[in-house]
Amino acid sequence: MAIEKVWVLAEAGDAGPTPITLELLTEARSVAGTVEAIAWGSDTASLAGALGEYGASTVYDVGDLANALPGVPVASAIAALVEGGNVPDAILIPATYDGRDVAGRLSAKLDVPVLTNVTGLVAGDRLSSQHPIFGGSQIVTATFTGKGPGIFVIRAKSFVAESAGGSAATVTPASVPDAGATNTAAITERHVEESSGPKLDEAPVVVSGGRGLGDAANYELIEQLAKLLKGAAGASRAIVDAGWVPYSHQVGQTGKTVKPTVYVACGISGATQHLVGMKGSKNIIAINKDQEAPIFSVADLGIVGDVHKVLPALIEALKAKG
Repeated sequence: MAIEKVWVLAEAGDAGPTPITLELLTEARSVAGTVEAIAWGSDTASLAGALGEYGASTVYDVGDLANALPGVPVASAIAALVEGGNVPDAILIPATYDGRDVAGRLSAKLDVPVLTNVTGLVAGDRLSSQHPIFGGSQIVTATFTGKGPGIFVIRAKSFVAESAGGSAATVTPASVPDAGATNTAAITERHVEESSGPKLDEAPVVVSGGRGLGDAANYELIEQLAKLLKGAAGASRAIVDAGWVPYSHQVGQTGKTVKPTVYVACGISGATQHLVGMKGSKNIIAINKDQEAPIFSVADLGIVGDVHKVLPALIEALKAKG
C-alpha cells in the first residue's frame, strides 16, 4: 500500500467521537496502513477505546484547551509534530466549524494547500480526492503534487462508519507551542439549543420544509409529520434565510448533509444547493404543486399537490393509524 500513514482530526461530543470522526477513521483504514488520530479535551483517554475500535492505533492528545478555541492550539500541535519529523501522508479533517478553522491555520503553518468539499478518496501512489461540482452532476479528482502532508477537508456522510473491532488506541501527549497573541480569543459563553428526537444528520427519517409552506407558522406541519414518523425536521436555505427556523435545521451545501432512509421534501423546489445535501437519501419523497419542480428529478415518489392540503391529510392518516 503506497499510503503508509493517515491522521484523522477526531472531534468529540457528549457521547464520544462524533459520527463524522468515525466515518473518516473507517475510510482512512481503507487507504492507509497506519491510522492515527489527533484529539483534544479534558479526558481524551476516554476516547481511546472508541477511536481504537474504528482503526486508530495512536491518539495524539493536545490536552484540555480550557476556554480557548481549538483552531490555534490544535493546528499548532499538529504542525509541531510534523516539523519534528512525524509526517503522515495525509490529514483528514471534518468539514465542521472547528475542522475548517484547524485546516486553514494548519495550511498556513505548514505552507501546504488544502483540498476542501471532499466526498471521496482514491488511494494510489499518492492520495487523491473527489469533489462534486455543478450541483453534484460532475465529479473532479484532485491530487497534491508538492511536498508535505495533504490536508483534506471532508464532508459528513461521505463514508459509512464501520467498526474494525480494534483495541483501544495508545494515547500520546502532543505539546502545544506558545502561539502568542493568536491564541488569546476565548469562549465566554456557551448556548446549547434544546431539541427532542433524533439529530437531523443522524435521523433515519427527515421531513424538510421550504418556501412553498407559505409562512413560518406552517412549519409546524413539518414538525408534526417528523414527530409522527420518529424523524427530524429539516429546512431549505430559503426559509432559514427568511428567519422561519434556526440555521441548525438547514439541509444543503451550506447546511447539513443528510442520508436518511426516507427524506420527505415539502414545498421545496429543489435548487442545486439543497439537492447536494440530501440526494444521497435512500428514498426521496417530494411534495410540490409545481410538477416541473427540479426536486422531482431526484424523487423516488412525487406528489403533485398543495402542501397545505397534502400534509394535514398525511398527519391525520398517521394519527388514525396510531
